[in-house]
Amino acid sequence: MRLMLYYFHHIFDINILGYISVRAGISFFLAFCLTIFLLPRYMAWAKARKANQPINKYVPIHEYKQDTPTMGGAVFISATVIASLFTADLTNWHIIAGLATIIGFAIVGLKDDLGKILSGDNLEGLSARAKFALQIAVSIVIALVLIFIADFPTEFYVPFIKTPIFDMGNWSILLWVIVLVATSNAVNLTDGLDGLATVPTIIGLGTLGIIAYITGHAIFSDYLLLPNIKGVGEILIISSALSGALLAFLWFNCYPAELFMGDTGSLSIGAFLGYMAILGKSEVLLVLVGIIFVIETVSVILQVGSYKLRNKRVFLMAPIHHHFEMKKWAENKIIVRFWMIAFLANLLALITLKIR
Repeated sequence: MRLMLYYFHHIFDINILGYISVRAGISFFLAFCLTIFLLPRYMAWAKARKANQPINKYVPIHEYKQDTPTMGGAVFISATVIASLFTADLTNWHIIAGLATIIGFAIVGLKDDLGKILSGDNLEGLSARAKFALQIAVSIVIALVLIFIADFPTEFYVPFIKTPIFDMGNWSILLWVIVLVATSNAVNLTDGLDGLATVPTIIGLGTLGIIAYITGHAIFSDYLLLPNIKGVGEILIISSALSGALLAFLWFNCYPAELFMGDTGSLSIGAFLGYMAILGKSEVLLVLVGIIFVIETVSVILQVGSYKLRNKRVFLMAPIHHHFEMKKWAENKIIVRFWMIAFLANLLALITLKIR
């Protein structure tokens, strides 16, 4: 642990390495470089072993993607963890719980991906019940660490109001489990087009990273009337590392994708977005930060509910990005327009910080 960058400013009196912003920048470029270096080698390995993405039989318009390798998430998650280990304060329980969130959900996704690849069927892998059970189990562990070890405050905040609405106490465990599991699955549902989930995640990480940094900074949080929680700002380092890794992944994942992230990536990055929202006391604001993921999830809920209740569909196909595909929108047009919506929504989310 003493080899990490965080401790260099203590050992060698290099003060600049004591700044979160500096180490966040280093973690970004380190994760980016690692991912750019490793992904081509992983793709060659995956193609040789036919670790390709099985195409859902209900989405025949994607059959041309059936030879595209998957589980790229394993690479950018590994790069994120490595970069974070070299740059973050590993005695900070917010960092430990953050890394546990990323790794724990990545393992659940990896198990699901392997089942699909080995069976050659996109509908195989973990059953919905098993996947939810594992996600809930990981989330409960994270929530327990936050409350009983990190001593994380349990007050509930909403946008535009400078004081907490109420103290959730141990009921916060339930809320945090819901946030982690819901966000994880929302990103997983969105990951259906090339780069569609990647860029909104990067944008969301930027917004939530700013909020977490402000929350951990005594002066900034006081100026913006946000809660001040000691040590939370350090999570910006993992957020920056993941953003750098995802940017490198986008090099290969943008349309037409040479590689998919798989559930290994989507479940993990979704859960970490939820975790960031929890640390920044932004569980409600997460609806705006992750607006694309919310829209995708709601479209599925409406479609399934309508079909069961009325035997009629609301959309031509769900999630909603498939609806636009069925309407003959070009895939890259759908993707870029969704990116624009994500950017505008996150801009509004940041504006709310000043309105209190």
